[in-house]
Amino acid sequence: MREKFKYVVVGFICIMVGVWGTIMVNHYYPQETVEKTVKDVTIHETNTIKSAIDKIYDAVVVVQEYDIRGSLVGTGTGFIYKKEGNKGYILTNHHVIEDASYIKVLTTQEKEVDAELLGSDEYSDIAVLSIDAEEVLQVAELGDSTVMELGDTVFTVGSPLGSKYMGTVTKGILSGQNRHVTVKLSTGSFIMEVLQTDAAINPGNSGGPLLNINGEVIGITSLKLVQDEVEGMGFAIPIELAMASIDDLESGREIVRPILGVQLAELDNPYLLATYQIQIPKGVTEGVVVVSVENGSDAEKAGLQKGDIVTKMGNKKISDSTHFKYMLYQYNIGDTVSLSIIRNDKEEEIKITLTNSLGR
Repeated sequence: MREKFKYVVVGFICIMVGVWGTIMVNHYYPQETVEKTVKDVTIHETNTIKSAIDKIYDAVVVVQEYDIRGSLVGTGTGFIYKKEGNKGYILTNHHVIEDASYIKVLTTQEKEVDAELLGSDEYSDIAVLSIDAEEVLQVAELGDSTVMELGDTVFTVGSPLGSKYMGTVTKGILSGQNRHVTVKLSTGSFIMEVLQTDAAINPGNSGGPLLNINGEVIGITSLKLVQDEVEGMGFAIPIELAMASIDDLESGREIVRPILGVQLAELDNPYLLATYQIQIPKGVTEGVVVVSVENGSDAEKAGLQKGDIVTKMGNKKISDSTHFKYMLYQYNIGDTVSLSIIRNDKEEEIKITLTNSLGR
């Protein structure tokens, strides 16, 4: 009993000491009360592109490619560039829709809409679709890529990796102009003239708009240079090149491009040159070699012959057969093109009037 009483007394004394210690601390070391005032803060950004995005955002759609069984086989991006009558008109890339049995577009309101393919061109990688005008939420404003300068701010709106990331905005600068990129087509290699940007462009962005700081379309994103050692190189077709053939595409007409009626070989292809028994003169390092000429072609009528080495078209040097085709496609039917050639170790000039064409 005494032992229990001892514990009670000790406990009571400890409590009293604790209370007394607290009183003394508060007396000699008073606690400071801190008051905080929280105010609403408004952030003003000086370099935002929000107003530019608002001008284009609802004009951008996801382009969905379906096969004959109704399976989704690919997606890309497109944008509405015109509304006229009962139709809205969409620009996208040829390679986005080239294998489609039918096409649907997904708007920013997540509404799926049937689209009709009006026209498409593999060489320019441009396609035009139409939808019901009632489904048009916004129409993009078109700008001018030729007035842009290196370092100008640009941005894209697109759907990288499909509809899950639709409406993705990426920002960068104009990194290069008048770039020439070689692409593989069903008919062989071809050179495209493009704008270069460091704005992120990923699979699914193809066909979407590249825009200036004012929200005006200056290009159509088309491809990305994908190599392990390369980062931040995206490309877009200048809007002027796309609009140059827009009337034909809207009407479903095939784009007309001239042909000379020749087969060409590279200077560094000795096997093919040996097959045609053609020898290259010493010291010739630039140009392309004519290995055959079609009967009745514009080339034959102008006097171009097997073994001729074409070094220039107009006043521009020819580097290879892909470059030759690119240069030729800058001309129209009815134009006369001047070729500088080497024949029998001598330089000559041949003028060819273009009358034959691919397409119609």
